[in-house]
Amino acid sequence: MTAGRTSAREAVALVADDFVPFPDPPPAGRSAASGSPGAGRSAADGPLGWPGYGAARERAARRTGESESVVCGTASVRGTRAVLIAFEFGFLGGSLGERTGDRLEAAYTYAREHRLPVVPLVATGGSRMQEGMLALTQLQRVARQSALTREAGLPQVAVLRDPTTGGGWATLGAGADVALALPDAQIGFAGSRVRPPGADPAAYTAAAQVAAGAADAVVPPAELADVLGLWLRLLTGGTPDAPCAPAPVPAALGRTEPPRTGWEAVRRARAAGRPRAGAYLDAYFARRLAIFGDRCGGVDPEGMLCGFGVHEGRTVAYAAQTGTATRPAGYRTAARLIRLADRLGIPVLTLVDTPGAANDAEAERQGVGAAVAELFGVVATARTPLTTLVIGEGGSGGALALAAPGRTWATPDSYFSVIAPESAAAILKRPAGEVEATAEQLRVRPQDLAELGVIRITRAP
Repeated sequence: MTAGRTSAREAVALVADDFVPFPDPPPAGRSAASGSPGAGRSAADGPLGWPGYGAARERAARRTGESESVVCGTASVRGTRAVLIAFEFGFLGGSLGERTGDRLEAAYTYAREHRLPVVPLVATGGSRMQEGMLALTQLQRVARQSALTREAGLPQVAVLRDPTTGGGWATLGAGADVALALPDAQIGFAGSRVRPPGADPAAYTAAAQVAAGAADAVVPPAELADVLGLWLRLLTGGTPDAPCAPAPVPAALGRTEPPRTGWEAVRRARAAGRPRAGAYLDAYFARRLAIFGDRCGGVDPEGMLCGFGVHEGRTVAYAAQTGTATRPAGYRTAARLIRLADRLGIPVLTLVDTPGAANDAEAERQGVGAAVAELFGVVATARTPLTTLVIGEGGSGGALALAAPGRTWATPDSYFSVIAPESAAAILKRPAGEVEATAEQLRVRPQDLAELGVIRITRAP
């Protein structure tokens, strides 16, 4: 199957091993087909009496074989049971009307009652204009159902098909915990016919939404079932209503002997050849998938790696610094990761390795202080256990924000400091020749920090 526009049933077949559709639920309120139009208007033309609306619905039903713009039911996706919500774009552009809202509410309610994750397979142009404001308010209804499901500790993984625009993108798509996009899918709040003149079409693509941190990955159709199945397994692997055991501390991959001096500790941590986050994650996880972006328009792929993986048969979330200065988006992505893991009852592993938070002018414009503050708060209030390993540089508050209070370990080729030795010497107006002595005074070695009670030392197996 190609990445082009697919029907609701084709989208279901792309990911599901089986599918049991729900029966059409009774109308929760006034339905689109049985509203109360004004005098002389046909009830078949909906609550606004929109001329020809009833006939358009009939044509859509004949063309697609569906009676509404969504098909909902339960399915097994690579062994994990889930509620699927598949949009039929061929039915009036996959638009949301009152009866769509009835089906969506019933699907979310079933998911909560049976403790199942929700997978919206989104392809929609937005709200149904022939039903006016009654259609638009379905977005509030859908948002409430999504929020209730989130509060129940159930994950939502959206698949963004072509097109995903308007309110469907702003609720079921962008509001999901993880958003996977099909290649070449048109994705954006503005549909193609309502964009400003001259708008760059490249900004409304799957690739652009991933680059902006609004979606997590572009997944080819042939890989979608496997990727979605693994996501569902990972995100349903927690215990949202019960305490979970902390993530085990990774073994040190670098040198095993402690540094002799503070400056040696700094040099080791900065050495180009020492193991970095990627090596630790590869050694720790049998399989893992990444979340991408802060959902605020920012990404930090070079500075922060976040996601979920399988360690010794259970799900562990991870947020790992990579040895560079961490950007504001990196801190926000880590906060997003920890919030999600906390809600799903999944333990978190963090790897600290940064010379500090980015401090350039652009970082200030992007709110680096607020991003670090947000992460400090998320770590401080997380109910799920966090485990931290310092694997390289621990540069001031930009590193400490990712560290678990009372559960932080450090490898022998790392250091942690209130400030970099060079910066400390500059503040104290010391000459460059006294940087090494300043490092010693700061007591940055792992054994110094263990003696101070700040960290514990981990060693190679």
